[in-house]
Amino acid sequence: MQHREEAPAKVAVVQINGRARWSDNRPVVERLLRAAAVEGATMVALPENLLAMPADPREFVEMSTRDTPGAVADLCALAARFRLWLVAGTLPFAVDEPGRVAARSLVIDADGAIVAHYDKIHLFDVVLDDGASYRESATFRAGETPVVVDTPVGRLGMATCFDLRFPELFRNLVERGADWFCLPSAFTRATGQAHWHVLARARAIENSAWVVAPAQVGKHADGRETYGHSLIVDPWGEVLVDCGDSPDTVATARLDYGRLADLRARFPVRDLRQLE
Repeated sequence: MQHREEAPAKVAVVQINGRARWSDNRPVVERLLRAAAVEGATMVALPENLLAMPADPREFVEMSTRDTPGAVADLCALAARFRLWLVAGTLPFAVDEPGRVAARSLVIDADGAIVAHYDKIHLFDVVLDDGASYRESATFRAGETPVVVDTPVGRLGMATCFDLRFPELFRNLVERGADWFCLPSAFTRATGQAHWHVLARARAIENSAWVVAPAQVGKHADGRETYGHSLIVDPWGEVLVDCGDSPDTVATARLDYGRLADLRARFPVRDLRQLE
């Protein structure tokens, strides 16, 4: 599938204040997908923990069998209804390991069919300056496989949240032909204030590729506060979209492949790399 240089495709990022149950998140997602369709988007990116932001992350294990199948069916139906391609990330998926799940993003086409999926590779196991501790590996099993997939807006390289800190993943995606990256995220407020913009812009600049990064925002049932600032960053590092701290919103930008071709011809950083 090829992008159409004569008609830059419009991509949307959705930013939500995720609730603790899919039944509460679904109507918000539906409303924002409808708005994206009205805006003329071809493809819509949805944030990490799309299914839910529960009070206890261990709930994701039960949700993976109780709630995820229905949510996936809902998302496929919404994609088909609004004739949108979606990057729906992430949802907890059951794996063959008791007590753990995969943090999986789905690519769904405008007919409602799942055409690709990506399991988050780098898990958020950190201690912040304020003493807050996160151990995603207690609940999630890390993925192993980088994923690139053709879409109507170009060749997509998939990543999730904490993956942003690992440039070697994005280099791998570029070597597989990615022209744009999608990064569903739920950055904490503290890490987002410190690093979100600079890392997103760096990944775009060093790879001459777009970064499309939908995000969670605000306070959630577990007391965590996420940073928001869903972004679309162009291959020169210009921020085309920044949703700030607005809850439950959608914004769009066009991926202009004519500009990308010109940039890569004049500034061929991909071809000038010397170290492997």
